[in-house]
Amino acid sequence: MKLRLPKYIKAYVDPNGKARYYFRRAGFKSVALPGLPYSPEFMRVYEDALADQPTGVGARRVLQGSMHALAISYYSSPEYLGMQPSSRKVRRRIIDGFCRETDVNGRCNGDKQAAALQRENIVRFMAARAKYPESANGLRKALRAVMRHAVDIGLRADDPTRDVRAIRVKSDGYHSWSEGEIAQFEAHHPIGSRARLALALLLYTGQRRSDVVRMGRQHIRGRKIDVRQLKTGRPLKVPVHSDLQVVIDATVAGQMTFLITEQGKPYTAGGFGNWFRGQCNAAGLPHCTSHGLRKAAARRLAEVGCTEHEIAAITGHRSLREIVRYTRAVDQERLAEAAIEKLERMKTRTASV
Repeated sequence: MKLRLPKYIKAYVDPNGKARYYFRRAGFKSVALPGLPYSPEFMRVYEDALADQPTGVGARRVLQGSMHALAISYYSSPEYLGMQPSSRKVRRRIIDGFCRETDVNGRCNGDKQAAALQRENIVRFMAARAKYPESANGLRKALRAVMRHAVDIGLRADDPTRDVRAIRVKSDGYHSWSEGEIAQFEAHHPIGSRARLALALLLYTGQRRSDVVRMGRQHIRGRKIDVRQLKTGRPLKVPVHSDLQVVIDATVAGQMTFLITEQGKPYTAGGFGNWFRGQCNAAGLPHCTSHGLRKAAARRLAEVGCTEHEIAAITGHRSLREIVRYTRAVDQERLAEAAIEKLERMKTRTASV
């Protein structure tokens, strides 16, 4: 069966008979891709190429000194290019969306002079998004990066976002799966199903969906899964839990990735998220998500007494504050019982003295 190449990939055969693969997209830089299609090294370079932006396209059609021109300049900056592809994609979407917005007079934000942006303007933009605090805070973060770039290139002498506060969000984030919910999903999706394999990979590796969809048998070496996190670039070696190994052995997987679509192709992170959402719904768990299993993995590790550093060695978190946030769902009742038992033992020892 002929291998279907990822979008924008062109294949050529060199004079030595070797296949060469290139990323070709109008307005984008041509990129040679290493290895074979869908291999880890191939997909890393491919995802980087997809995330890059045609920074030179349209530059002559925007107003000099405008927010749009500043955005184009920012997309070529070391700060932006140093971000992970997924983060660049999100940042680009926020900035481009902001530049397309119009005011009451029908004028686009992108056409306005960057040097004229003031603190009160940013506060007003955020207030318009107050119903969705994450959106407002995301815009603040993106504009801060753009304004700092404006200072760096001499377009502005100040950063108008400096004293703008983020909107406080009272939320525990994604729901962390309970043991009962895990058991309910497993009862509905038996071992051997793709859904059960997806749950096991998420739960026993503690990784994000963007990393799980790239895992394959070639990543298992010495009973450990080699992971290079897409978001952080951090390399990890995670031991394969025995329960995960059972599920892997019982499930038909793709040639390069464990998880494949109905068409036999690897999932994208977004496509996997949508598919797994459907599997949760089918199991009667509409409030559960793939990211909630990452939190459940951290909770399980905390419940068996792992330190924050041990948990971070699995999940890849660099901030221990994040680990604390992820493990809030630790079984409070069980830990409280253990604490009281310690007090009772101390009482017994004191009485015997």
